Amino acid sequence: MPLGLRRKKKFNTKETSRLVEGEHTDAAVRSLPSPPAPARRLVFHTQLAHGSATGRVENFSSIQELYAKIAGVFEIPPSEILYCTLNTPKVDMGKLLGTQIGLEDFIFAHIKGIKKEVNVYKSEDSLGLTITDNGAGYAFIKRIKDDSIIDSVKTICVGDHIEAINGENIVGWRHFDVAKKLKELKKEELFTLTLIEPKKAFDMEPRSKAGKSSTGKIGPATVEEVSSDVVSGIINFLKLFLIATTMFEAGKDKGNPDEFAVALDETLGDFAFPDEFVFDVWGVIGDAKQE
Repeated sequence: MPLGLRRKKKFNTKETSRLVEGEHTDAAVRSLPSPPAPARRLVFHTQLAHGSATGRVENFSSIQELYAKIAGVFEIPPSEILYCTLNTPKVDMGKLLGTQIGLEDFIFAHIKGIKKEVNVYKSEDSLGLTITDNGAGYAFIKRIKDDSIIDSVKTICVGDHIEAINGENIVGWRHFDVAKKLKELKKEELFTLTLIEPKKAFDMEPRSKAGKSSTGKIGPATVEEVSSDVVSGIINFLKLFLIATTMFEAGKDKGNPDEFAVALDETLGDFAFPDEFVFDVWGVIGDAKQE
């Protein structure tokens, strides 16, 4: 899938063409051709969506090449990258990187997180799913229709990569092939989805409400999930509480977000929080100080 390059409105059409294609735009007739303008390097900033340092990528012309460049920056296999969003680390399907990218866009790469298996009872013909793919072999859930079968199964989320259906690996399939496979599943039968969530900051293993393995009915669907025990859940909660407390202490006496970001680097630098997350936390601390 080739990548186009779009510019912000403040750039005119001729400038965009010259940057992308290196065309000469001087309309004057010359007896001798003028020397070509030096090619402009197109450099993009990138982070891992769950948190990382900021890297730089350049010289790519397809999704596969972009993933390979990002993987090289962060020293991970390209196969770990599920998809990318532009200008937000959140799983926002409206911000997915598609066939175009602006020269001022910031790329956030979402990588593989927790794997889960979910059993779903197909009580209706339509599951209520919209599927898309990343152009490099991974299909994932783009949208879930309200009050649909899948909407009733809270373990299934927008942004989840569909790795297998009934044990059949579908990595490498296009989104329309995956949608066809799901549509062809027989009504009134149970099927299994193997899903991989995008990695989140402070990822924890999935837990059922009881804190242990369970099987139960949720609306028209049946869900079975393997979850961590109560002790593991408490430990993870305490870790999150400790980090949140440390962040508040680091920011309570700071006068602006820049000072707060520096304090975070000194105390929790290993996490490499995305800038958007730092600003969100700074806003919460500001609200707490006012109250």
